[in-house]
Amino acid sequence: MINNEEFQDEIGNNHISTSAKNPLREDAFAISDEEKIERIKKDVENILITLGMDLTDDSMKGTPNRVAKMFVKEIFGGLNPTRKPKASTFDNNYKYGEMLVEKNITLYSTCEHHLLPIIGRAHVAYISNGRVIGLSKMNRIVEYYSKRPQVQERLTMQIVQELQMALGTEDVACVIDAKHLCVNSRGISDIESSTVTSEFGGKFKDVQTRREFLDYIKLETKF
Repeated sequence: MINNEEFQDEIGNNHISTSAKNPLREDAFAISDEEKIERIKKDVENILITLGMDLTDDSMKGTPNRVAKMFVKEIFGGLNPTRKPKASTFDNNYKYGEMLVEKNITLYSTCEHHLLPIIGRAHVAYISNGRVIGLSKMNRIVEYYSKRPQVQERLTMQIVQELQMALGTEDVACVIDAKHLCVNSRGISDIESSTVTSEFGGKFKDVQTRREFLDYIKLETKF
């Protein structure tokens, strides 16, 4: 019979998500970023000391503070809703009615199972029903939802849902192709494999529209 620790390891090692939303506690923002940095700094110090590192060395003495600031303000900065980009939209005055594709958006995220990097590309598309969004905002939405402990399936869905809400249309699609260092650098250590996830809404559920999108991004994957 599998015990609880083995069950948790099974979920993590197989990269299984248990929630469609990032599992945040209700008091996630009860303390300031500065307080979080101080707490994390002490925890990082303890980890490094436990590993046997000499934190009096000039190269190491600033590491706990650097890591703490990086966690709070950079790689997990997307957890904080105050950092959510304003998804400004505009009237589609030029009446462009075809698919708009923003491809090869650089993506850096972090696997929530091992806290190792996820590195890849996101390809996002939408068909306007009267509103358009600035191109850079699409990149910023990808970045915002990437900067948190993630699973790739959830990230793909969150990008599509955010754009659907901003644009007022279901006609949004996203494909992510990414390498997970928890697969590439540990465990099975398969350096060649990557993971592809997709979310298709509205007209993108139509086979022909979906095929057009995939042809634009030149992804040799069958869905």
